[in-house]
Amino acid sequence: MDWVTNIPEALTSSIFWQLVASGFSVGMIYATIAFGYQLTFATSKTLNFGQGEALMLGAMLGLTLLPYLGYWPMIPVILVFGLMQGAVVERLGVRPAIETKSESGWIMATIALGIIFRNAAENIWGRDDLKFPSPLPEAAIQIGTIRVLPAEIMVVVGALLMMAAVEFFNRRSIYGKAFIATSNDIDAAGLMGIDTRRIITLSYAMSSMTAAFAGVLVAPVTLTGATMGAVLALKAFAVAIIGGLDSGLGAIIGGILLGIVETLTGYYVSTGYKDVPGLILVLIVLAIRPAGLFGRTAVKKV
Repeated sequence: MDWVTNIPEALTSSIFWQLVASGFSVGMIYATIAFGYQLTFATSKTLNFGQGEALMLGAMLGLTLLPYLGYWPMIPVILVFGLMQGAVVERLGVRPAIETKSESGWIMATIALGIIFRNAAENIWGRDDLKFPSPLPEAAIQIGTIRVLPAEIMVVVGALLMMAAVEFFNRRSIYGKAFIATSNDIDAAGLMGIDTRRIITLSYAMSSMTAAFAGVLVAPVTLTGATMGAVLALKAFAVAIIGGLDSGLGAIIGGILLGIVETLTGYYVSTGYKDVPGLILVLIVLAIRPAGLFGRTAVKKV
């Protein structure tokens, strides 16, 4: 337990702040995926448990297109692909379950589609992890006592820009306002003439788009492979629970919190315990505030 007695010294060390910076970058990836969970839950109270495969497909397709288009021109293609992939998931896996009022049908359908996408990726690209070339210099940037990779800065900036763009779309476009109306009260939105089925499809499309974009963001700082999305999606789900499934701000705060705590635990305690803090945070939040730190507690009227 020496690490406990050394906490005051650790808080003032450059290593500590280096770990915080790295955890912040990792946390923003969790937040981007969790933001996608929040999009679908807002409109249909369902989740895409194949979200990790959307991230993986974005990264793998990006790696394939990279030699032909380059990194930056490739991103719009990935965004369009993510939109289409999410729409397919909603149409094949979620809509039938919603129409038949199946409480578990969408869970099994999205998991099944995720497995299908993963197996397809393994057959197309193989099972080996691949290196994704970074579009930015690989030399670290010195900021005070902290060294940060340009790709890590790109992760943070890209994730914030994506979430800001989605929020702008929701607030300023007619489809975005219909999205908000559906998330507030799906029955009332339908009575007002809003095609709620189309809005739910849009929410799944946007959710997968954010995940695919996260894939090409995280790929340059990690290895790319058919299984890369599974762990990230699971941790992002924990982030969504911690922050609140109906709160975009909660996704950001929860992601940053989990990323930093994991990084600090891996260094000061043991890498074998790195995944434990996320599970403990989920249990604590569920026990104290089941709706999440920033979630709204719904009151059902009967």
